[in-house]
Amino acid sequence: MYIYLIFFVKICFIILALYHLYLRTKGKADSKTNQQVLFWKERIEFVFIALMSFLLIYLFNVRTNRLSMIDHETKLLLFLFGFILIITAKWDTFFEESEIFKDIQGSV
Repeated sequence: MYIYLIFFVKICFIILALYHLYLRTKGKADSKTNQQVLFWKERIEFVFIALMSFLLIYLFNVRTNRLSMIDHETKLLLFLFGFILIITAKWDTFFEESEIFKDIQGSV
């Protein structure tokens, strides 16, 4: 049941993300509806990350071996979770504030 709950939350997130893109392409990026969509999209993303974190803690607990419980759906969720973390990472903070990248940009 827990895996299905995570899938449901993820589907809700995808629907809200697509609706946000639709509103943005229609020129309604500043509308109240879009603000509500963004509000709920951020909350659902947080719930998804929290649920996936609990799943990781449960599966990879060092006291018990539950690796045999990882089925196809769980593998898919972990795979998608990795992509979500990469996509939603704060890349601009990393590239803008890193001294190494500032030095590279200055030398080029």
